[in-house]
Formats: sequence, C-alpha cells, structure tokens
Amino acid sequence: QVQLVESGGGLVQAGGSLGLSCAASGIIFSIHNMGWYRQAPGKQRELVATITTGGSTNYADSVKGRFTISRDNAKNTVSLQMTSLKPEDTAAYYCNAFRGVLTIYNYWGQGTQVTVSS
Repeated sequence: QVQLVESGGGLVQAGGSLGLSCAASGIIFSIHNMGWYRQAPGKQRELVATITTGGSTNYADSVKGRFTISRDNAKNTVSLQMTSLKPEDTAAYYCNAFRGVLTIYNYWGQGTQVTVSS
C-alpha cells in the first residue's frame, strides 16, 4: 500500500519560514519523481515544486528564490523549505509521487495546512 505522509505544516507570520516533509512508503522511492502541490480554498491545485529522480528541480514562478525542494533517497523523504512566506502562500500542501509514460503511476498524500498571517 502506497503512503505519502506530509508533516510540518502550521501557522507562521509573513516573512517567516517553514519546512515541510513527506515520508513515502510502499513505493520504490528512488525511481519516482516527487513534487509538492498546493490548493487554496476556492482555487485549483497548483504545482509548487518538483524534483526528478536525477535531482533536477522545477519551481512555480511564484515561489522561485523562496522555496527549495530536496529529496533523500536513503530516507524515502522529500522536503520543501519555505522562506519569506507570504499570505498568498496559505494553502493545503500536498506531496506527490509520479512515474511512467505509457503507464502512469501517480500518488498523493493527504495534505498539510500552511497558514501565513499578515
């Protein structure tokens, strides 16, 4: 059974920092691309950052220079370090594991809430 369990969400003041972590089990972690997505109330889920199996990263323009995604294949974890947080970063943050081309394997965590107060 695949499980992605996020942790580290919470309430922080604007300008502050927060770190999220996602622990994966039930998958061969090293062969999955990993990502963080977020969804604010009334809005669609959007990409925040991704990291490939080879360590290449991609970020949404809105978080470039402020967020850093990393992975630890030995611990089966992916992390998101968030700095200079803004109220518009408030959302539920979801961990994602993805692989495949013809056959797609796509898994989601249950989400963790990040609230940035102004």
